[in-house]
Amino acid sequence: MKRRTFVKASCISCASISFLSTLLESCTSVKYVFGELSDNGIFIETSDFLTKENLYRSYVIVRNRDLKYPICVYRIDNSTYNALYLQCSHQGAELQVSDNQLACPAHGSEFNKLGHVTKGPAAKNLREFPVQIENEKLFIDLKKKG
Repeated sequence: MKRRTFVKASCISCASISFLSTLLESCTSVKYVFGELSDNGIFIETSDFLTKENLYRSYVIVRNRDLKYPICVYRIDNSTYNALYLQCSHQGAELQVSDNQLACPAHGSEFNKLGHVTKGPAAKNLREFPVQIENEKLFIDLKKKG
């Protein structure tokens, strides 16, 4: 291969990789929302799951100053959502979310997006809340167990 062809191909490859990594970052960036607290639960907009490119995020993190830990809400499909309290069932540390996995930085426990333990030392699944869709809003029922 000639030097000029090699340099040109290398530049095109680098530009493509740079573009793809930027595109992937925008699709997977974490979205934090401030939930509207009511007597029985918390409301968020279904539109919180949409990116600027009108693609759906797989999850959002819901915060509210009255909640000790945030809630991770996974979008399973158009009508199914799963809300998990981000407190490790082992010793109570706040979990970190990475796509479809939740991990405890304290002792290494891991959970899937349904809140089930996939790696100990945690033995109990995460606390789950029922989610209902009401007029383009999601209602996360904090009084009932999922």
